[in-house]
Amino acid sequence: MIVFPNCKINLGLHITGKRADGFHDLETVFYPLPVTDALEVITPGSLQFTSSGIPVPGDAADNLCLRAFHLLQQDFPQLQPVNIHLHKHIPIGAGLGGGSADAAFMLQLLNKKFQLELTTSQLVDYAARLGSDCPFFILNQPCYATGRGEIMEPLSLDLSAYSFLLVHPGIHVNTGWAFRQITPQAPARALKDMIQSPVSGWRQVISNDFEAPVFAAHPELAEIKSAMYEGGAVYATMSGSGSAVVGLFPKNKIADIRWDASYLVFKVN
Repeated sequence: MIVFPNCKINLGLHITGKRADGFHDLETVFYPLPVTDALEVITPGSLQFTSSGIPVPGDAADNLCLRAFHLLQQDFPQLQPVNIHLHKHIPIGAGLGGGSADAAFMLQLLNKKFQLELTTSQLVDYAARLGSDCPFFILNQPCYATGRGEIMEPLSLDLSAYSFLLVHPGIHVNTGWAFRQITPQAPARALKDMIQSPVSGWRQVISNDFEAPVFAAHPELAEIKSAMYEGGAVYATMSGSGSAVVGLFPKNKIADIRWDASYLVFKVN
């Protein structure tokens, strides 16, 4: 069985408080895009994880896909060992949620393959144990998110009139470092209200708190954003804590910008 975990972008991101558990409260809007990995599970087999495509850092035994399997197996010991193969296409450490998507899709794949009959609510609960962004990929629709990102409210947000340009320059932004640069502050107006304003005005009202410190440390990211606006983007932003930058352009009118040959560039029309 094979599935195709997709990425997400953040439209606005505010760090609103520091929690007693060490995490931060935030508000953001998650929006799914069809830039995907490929995740395959084969049974019967011995439990193992392999990957191809973009190299996956760290010990394979700690991969979120394996962690998702072990999490479910604690409650469903009848789960048979599986061979897991991940073809990685979504850039890692880019603020696009690729690892979280892989974990969430793994939960859903196992639920279907082994007929566990878990509800969406139950899958969201399992996903939250794997990571703050994981629950979004169970719903996988535009959502206003608060808490650590796991409290979600589906939004009626239709961006079909726009094409998306994602540019990842290969920079890795340490998420812990990025959070330490932020002084939490509640915005004057909730993001879920601002996101309902015309997209043509988002540039003036919707922001990402991480941009100031990350752009200061990596000026090339600010240059990518500026190039998108110069090329006609209606709105441009860094996604999450970075380092992918996304631009919204009028449908099928993505600018032909000459990027550094080392950059990963994705166009979604």
